[in-house]
Amino acid sequence: MKSGQFSAGPPQGPLAPLPRERGSVSPKADEVKSAGTIFQWPLRVYWEDTDAGGIVFYANYLKFFERSRTEWLRSLGIEQQRLRESTGGMFVVTETRLRYLRPARLDDALTVTARLIEKGRASLIIGQSALLKSERGSLLLCQGTIRIGWVDAASLKPARIPASLLDRLETTT
Repeated sequence: MKSGQFSAGPPQGPLAPLPRERGSVSPKADEVKSAGTIFQWPLRVYWEDTDAGGIVFYANYLKFFERSRTEWLRSLGIEQQRLRESTGGMFVVTETRLRYLRPARLDDALTVTARLIEKGRASLIIGQSALLKSERGSLLLCQGTIRIGWVDAASLKPARIPASLLDRLETTT
C-alpha cells in the first residue's frame, strides 16, 4: 500500500481499545470493530524526535498523531487553512488519551494511523496508533484517542461542525 492511503482494516492486528473510563473519549470495543477505514501515514524517527538515549520523547507521539490527522483530512479534500478561511471555524484538540506500549527509536520507520471513531455535531473522536514496521509485521507502540472540537476561529467558542464537512466525513465511517 502506498503512503497516505486507506486500508480496509488495521495494519496486521487490531487497534485494541483502551480501557473505558467514565467521561473518557476511549472507544468501546464494538465501536472500534465497526469503525470505518484506517488512514496510514509513514513517518521516520529523526534525532529531533528523540531524547538523549535515542528513544522517542513521549510527547512527540502527539505531534505524530497531529500530522497523521492533518494528512487524513487532506486526503478527504479538507485543507484546514482553506476550511478556516471559507467557514470561519476550525478544529482544536479538546481531549487526548494515550497509552504507551513500547518505545520507538532513532531511525525507526513507523506507520501512524487515523480513523474516525465517533462523529458528533460539534466534535469528532479520532482513534490513532503508531506502529513499528518490521520484517515480522507491524508492532503497536502507542495508541490513543483524540477529540477535536469545532470552534469559531475568531472567538474560539464551540460551534457546530458545518453540515458539508460532516457529509464529507460520512464516507469514512
